Amino acid sequence: MIIDGYALSLQKAVRAALLADADLASLISTRLYDEPPENVTYPYARFGSIVADTDDTDGSLGSVLSFTIEAYSRVTGRVEASRIVEAVRAALHRQEETLGSLMLADRVNTGYMLQENNSVILLENGDKIVNTDIWTNPIELICNDYFVERDDAVGRGYTGRALFTAMLETSKT
Repeated sequence: MIIDGYALSLQKAVRAALLADADLASLISTRLYDEPPENVTYPYARFGSIVADTDDTDGSLGSVLSFTIEAYSRVTGRVEASRIVEAVRAALHRQEETLGSLMLADRVNTGYMLQENNSVILLENGDKIVNTDIWTNPIELICNDYFVERDDAVGRGYTGRALFTAMLETSKT
C-alpha cells in the first residue's frame, strides 16, 4: 500500500476543508480542481503550485509546504475573484486543527483504523502495522498573502491567488 506524502496529504485535506466551507461553496459550488476541465464553468478555483521542503529534526520528520489556491472569474471587475480568494483565506488561515482532523479522516477512509492504544494500525486486508509513522500533524497553516489581477491573457476577467505556508510534522502513534 502506498502512503501519501506530505504534499498530497495536505492537498486532500485542503480540498475537503474548502469544499465543506459554505461561503466558498456559495461562490464556486464544487468547482475546485487540481486541473480544470477543458470547457470549465466560471467561476472556479484550482490548486496552483505546491512546494514541499524537508524540515526534519532528530526527533521528528517534517515538511514546510508552500502552496497556492487560484480563483478564476470572467465577469467584469475584480469583485468576484476577490470574494473567492477571501473566502479561501477565511476557510484555511490558522485552521490547523480542522486540517489535522481531515488528514486523520483521510487515513481512516483509505484503509487505516487506529485502535484505542494508538499503537496498532489495521489495514483493510487485516495486516497490522505497529509503531509506524502515520500521523501527519499540521503545526501551522498561514495565509501569507493574496492578490487579484486582471487576466490579460484572455482579455477579460480576473485571477486571484492566495499564498499559504503549512508546517507539517509526522509523529509516532
